[in-house]
Amino acid sequence: QHLVSFGQTFFSSLIKLEQHARVYIYIYITHTSLNPPIMFSMTTSTSSLLGKQLSSSSSKHLTKEQPKRHDKINVKVAAMSNVSRNPNMAQLRAGYLFPEIARIRNAHLEKNPDAKIISLGIGDTTEPIPAPIVSGMANAALALGTVAGYEKTGGYGSEAGQQPLRDLIVKRFYSEKTKINASEIFVSDGSKCDISRMQQMFGPGRKVAVQDPAYPAYVDSSVINGHCTGYDEKTKRYENIVYMECVPGNDFFPNLEAAKDADIIFFCSPNNPTGAAATRAQCKELVDFANKNGQIVIYDAAYAFYIENPDCPKTIYEIEGSETCCIESCSFSKYAGFTGLRLGWTVVPEALKFADGSSVRFDWNRCMCTAFNGASNVAQGGGLAALSDEGWKSMQETVGFYKENAKMLKKTFEELGFKVYGAVDAPYVWVDFDGRDSWEVFTEILTKTDIVTTPGAGFGPTGDGFVRMSAFCHRDNLETAIERLKKEFAK
Repeated sequence: QHLVSFGQTFFSSLIKLEQHARVYIYIYITHTSLNPPIMFSMTTSTSSLLGKQLSSSSSKHLTKEQPKRHDKINVKVAAMSNVSRNPNMAQLRAGYLFPEIARIRNAHLEKNPDAKIISLGIGDTTEPIPAPIVSGMANAALALGTVAGYEKTGGYGSEAGQQPLRDLIVKRFYSEKTKINASEIFVSDGSKCDISRMQQMFGPGRKVAVQDPAYPAYVDSSVINGHCTGYDEKTKRYENIVYMECVPGNDFFPNLEAAKDADIIFFCSPNNPTGAAATRAQCKELVDFANKNGQIVIYDAAYAFYIENPDCPKTIYEIEGSETCCIESCSFSKYAGFTGLRLGWTVVPEALKFADGSSVRFDWNRCMCTAFNGASNVAQGGGLAALSDEGWKSMQETVGFYKENAKMLKKTFEELGFKVYGAVDAPYVWVDFDGRDSWEVFTEILTKTDIVTTPGAGFGPTGDGFVRMSAFCHRDNLETAIERLKKEFAK
């Protein structure tokens, strides 16, 4: 059923489906004050529903159109621009993963209004932002209400972020084991936004390599920015994008030789969705490979704070040679609960150069100055508070809570007889369902338990057969979810 609104005119269309996908269309006109009115006529020769503008005197004919049978009906409106659609957008094969999951969840609720949905799907934080960080934001907001405070942090700020925040980011994340300095830190509204801005900076027509499975924004933004040349329906992969398979058999670290011809390599550690964190030796292999082949690695460290294995670096800049081949992106989202506040940063070392010797950092700064006015002053106030001693401790406690959730989930599925990965260095549990279609498993779990998960295929074709469980959940809800899972999936 579709609703189409043209100004003050309201149309409701009732579609009745018959066998062989034949349809009847009934058009009811409830208001015809639009001048000139729009008539929808049915033309069997073109199998389309064609909108035409008529004079007011012709409006009396609108109610006399009789429904006709069509095998296929397309709706066209007479008023169109002369701007053609971006062909890159047309190549996208599905809606973005998480809104699609939300749509299915809502449809399930419509059919089952009494269902008590528990979400272990999208990686959205659930616990309150710690008090010391909230206090920092509140103080930042209150300061904007004073002359002195507004002069200090109000109005347009630096596109690269407030200097005290950049300094603290270096102190907390980079000072001990790297050479990164504050001039190489660019504060932003989060990693996801920076990834798309990086694509703008690099321009279209690049050969991109991604882990498979991986965060879908890497592939989707690559398609939108013109890096792919088509789509292979058989393999479910975009052409000109290299999919580096990460599976249990290779400890979720890919054969990099597959990406030897790539310009840009997206690499996430700890990986979303598998939860696997790359070891120091693996990171060294990645850096050496990129430097040897003249590639740039976009290293997503959004979950680095969850790493507990001392052999897994928390920043790629712990690895010698990384400054000449790596951009690192990070975020406060999963550390401090800033998924809605939006605050992150990207590191672009001065040593990183394009093929002609020009500075990548210079171009990144130019892009940020053009496309971004700086992160929210209030959010940056929260970031400063998060990196204070009290805020840092509270973030560790929050991350520890989610890590405990992950371990509880992992233990549950292991006890149920499943092979399970992740959950140690990341807030995600990667469950092996023995090669079953992951969307079918997702549907089965939702139908039987009212629990939302994420199908592995949504992260890439290699993810099919797996389901990702998120540890971002209230503890009481998690305990209820575990009870439901044990009841329905005991082997």
